[in-house]
Amino acid sequence: MKRYQIIGYPRLVRLNPNIPWKTRGNGALCLQVGKREKTKTQKIGEIDARDIYSSSVFIEELDVFEQRTLGKIVKETVDAQARIDDENTNPGYVLLLRKPEKKLYWKAVRSIVPLDEVHALLRDHEAVFEGYKNSRGLIGATAAIAWEPLDKTFELITYRHRKRWGSKRNVDARSVQMMDSQCPSTFDNYDEVNHHNRIVPNSPCPILYGIRGDDIDDLIHASTLVKSEPIESWLLFETNQGTDDHLQRKPVRSVQPFESVITEGAVHDNPFTIRGGHVLFTLRDQTGSIPCAAYEPTKEFRNRIRGLREGDLIDVFGGVREHPLTINVEKICIKQLTSVQRKVENPVCPHCGKHMKSKGTNQGYKCIRCGTKSNEPMIQDQQRTLLSGFYEVPVCARRHLSKPLKRIMKQSPAMTINLPDSKNKIILRNSA
Repeated sequence: MKRYQIIGYPRLVRLNPNIPWKTRGNGALCLQVGKREKTKTQKIGEIDARDIYSSSVFIEELDVFEQRTLGKIVKETVDAQARIDDENTNPGYVLLLRKPEKKLYWKAVRSIVPLDEVHALLRDHEAVFEGYKNSRGLIGATAAIAWEPLDKTFELITYRHRKRWGSKRNVDARSVQMMDSQCPSTFDNYDEVNHHNRIVPNSPCPILYGIRGDDIDDLIHASTLVKSEPIESWLLFETNQGTDDHLQRKPVRSVQPFESVITEGAVHDNPFTIRGGHVLFTLRDQTGSIPCAAYEPTKEFRNRIRGLREGDLIDVFGGVREHPLTINVEKICIKQLTSVQRKVENPVCPHCGKHMKSKGTNQGYKCIRCGTKSNEPMIQDQQRTLLSGFYEVPVCARRHLSKPLKRIMKQSPAMTINLPDSKNKIILRNSA
């Protein structure tokens, strides 16, 4: 039997998070496979205490016969493991000898890719493939192969022993908090304010936990700090998580449903809260206006949105809801805060030196001694509760693709970042 080698790291590629018929997480796995090298170059995981290695390069490409041979192995695996009985599961697998153009990935992560378009591409590339049920899984599988990273992160995923599948996970939250503080290149581990252990999935899947980060050595070290039930296996994935690949900058008039956008504009009206605790405001630019929403699951982030005022110039980052057309806010960047004034006291009569009396709503003021009139009360600038710079939703509400502010700060030190501490106060971070 021929032996094959994984080339590079396995890939976990997330796609458009706004597609209404998406699977949970809307992601796909991708492996590049070639002929086995004699030397093992990098460890990428363990399965049943057996080390798993990959090569940085392959020594020989596979041919059509080997593609079909591997296709049989993949089909057997999918047929045995896929949860076809789940109404939301529509898997698909694809084997390609040459990569599709990267534009397919960008379309799949930012908009909608028709299934017919993918079928045509696969036939043109002489792919080995199969789609199950409605076959939409083929879209994600093909897009994952087409991904060529401009930015990337890694995730170390651990898996449970089969006998524990479906039962409550045992992952010690305190150890995750400690790991989060000791491994600075990791992100989205634990939400201190909302006491949410983010590395543990909510679904009854075989995954025990996943740690995301920028440094592979740090991830491996981080996994040794987490106290949990026994691990059956673990694997390192190269991912597009935490990259903001889903976002595209657009003016208001160009915003379309199911996209994720960065839109600059002025706050058109002061934010207000509706039933359920959702906070809404309108963003306006020269091309039009659009509602923006910070929903209840974004927790304390809503207080930042409530602090906005009419005239503030901001960038809004978020996914676009179809009905009604609304930007669901993931983070904001405040570029310019407007001056907010408040009445301090009634005006003082210049002749008598006494405070004037109000003549009634919007009717001005009058000195009761000498009759001097005035329309201007004494006012002063009100101190704002917000600062210029970035604000983001908490870890418990963050999407897989959303770039955390700690990554933005690392990549662009001159950026002004506003991070809440454990008491929900804002700490200004600026490394410039």
